[in-house]
Amino acid sequence: MERFLAPQSPEALAHSHLNENWFSWDLEHPSVNETLIAGCATYEAFKRYLSGSDLYLLPTTRTELESKLRRYAYDTIHNAIAKARSPLERGGYSRMCHLVEESISRILNENDNASYLLNLHDAQSNSVVDMGTSPPTRSVKIK
Repeated sequence: MERFLAPQSPEALAHSHLNENWFSWDLEHPSVNETLIAGCATYEAFKRYLSGSDLYLLPTTRTELESKLRRYAYDTIHNAIAKARSPLERGGYSRMCHLVEESISRILNENDNASYLLNLHDAQSNSVVDMGTSPPTRSVKIK
């Protein structure tokens, strides 16, 4: 994760803050802290993509990768809003999405991060057995 977000990055700090203060993060301000949620959402998006746990269709272009990361981040924003006990200011959701989009673009523009992420799960996808076209190597008898 440090390749993309150093521990002192705003996103990593937001993620740490929300995780360490999960019981009171939403009561620290009169309304939901948009910057905090957006930073955490960006961090969670990269974390989720890196794990590959629910990655069914691999992105093949930077645009597809960016779209997938944004959707992951939007999921985190939705979850945070649903859990928050403080109100969301008018336009807050749009501002959080904008912050996430800028952050994701910035991270993908650094070094070769976009190409690294596009190739990350490629080796795993090549080892997947093609269902239905490969001959079975062994049979299982079910009683």
